[in-house]
Amino acid sequence: MDEKAEFPKSRAEVVSLLKEYDITPTHQRIKIGHVIFSQPQHMSAEQVLAAVNQSDEVSKATVYNTLGLFAKQGLVREVIVDPSKVFYDSNLSKHHHLYYSDTGELEDIASEHVKISKLPELPSDIQIEDVDVIIRVHRN
Repeated sequence: MDEKAEFPKSRAEVVSLLKEYDITPTHQRIKIGHVIFSQPQHMSAEQVLAAVNQSDEVSKATVYNTLGLFAKQGLVREVIVDPSKVFYDSNLSKHHHLYYSDTGELEDIASEHVKISKLPELPSDIQIEDVDVIIRVHRN
């Protein structure tokens, strides 16, 4: 999703967005897309599953597979805060994250608020795609 694009509100807008990313708009994918793309947010697969199943019945496997497909196609970003905790981020603009380990909340940090002064030297055949910073914190 283009970082300047508006978040889809209607079923037709979600269908259009899925087609734009070469994803077949099945009933379940549209429902999942409507939940995750309704606003810029970070959701775990469990949160998406709970939200979708308030109005419809979608299997856990379908939610996980669909979110994986959305990530593979570049429609959401996977934010892996630890091996057992993955968020799906509908905000595709360049930004970093603040993760509250005590509450499980994930918050955006504008990229201009993080300065990376030096990266390691890489072999000439290696190119940096992106740098994601996750700052893990907890409240006292």
